[in-house]
Amino acid sequence: MRIISGKFKGHHLVSFKAGHIRPTTDRVKETLFNKIMHEAHFDQVLDLFCGTGNLGLEALSRGADHVIFVDDHKQSILITRQNLEKLKVESSAYKAIQKDVISYLKTYEGEPFDLIFADPPFTKKMAHDVMLAASNSQAFGESTILTIESELKERMDDEYGSVVRYDKREFGDKILSFFQKKPQI
Repeated sequence: MRIISGKFKGHHLVSFKAGHIRPTTDRVKETLFNKIMHEAHFDQVLDLFCGTGNLGLEALSRGADHVIFVDDHKQSILITRQNLEKLKVESSAYKAIQKDVISYLKTYEGEPFDLIFADPPFTKKMAHDVMLAASNSQAFGESTILTIESELKERMDDEYGSVVRYDKREFGDKILSFFQKKPQI
């Protein structure tokens, strides 16, 4: 795994042995960032199920001001911190939190994020539940873009209340979906 673009371009992330982590491939990551780079600013980023920190680190490399990394696995947070240290990311630019993602979304009380990444474990088939929690969370604001990876056969609705899927891309057995709030009329 490597950083594709920005100030950390070409840097490889730490190698790891963790069966619970299935990192986002470079192909999916490149598609994701090519899509959002022209649609939004992403000063404040939330990386849910961060695993290695791959997506949040790419956002930092491309100019994000601050990223919050959330994962309930202690090993994922450790790997993410190792990658942050390897890239010498200033401690003021991130926060790494070991917590259940659904619980984090339900209890979040800060300002909405510009961009939210969600890459839930495929084995748990929980993308739908993540979208339910995210769409009702204070983390999701009027201008937030949320990207979520899910399995092809996993439930994923086109709408979650005022949050709608406006694009999706298929990569074999994986779907990358893009969500935002419905425009106010």
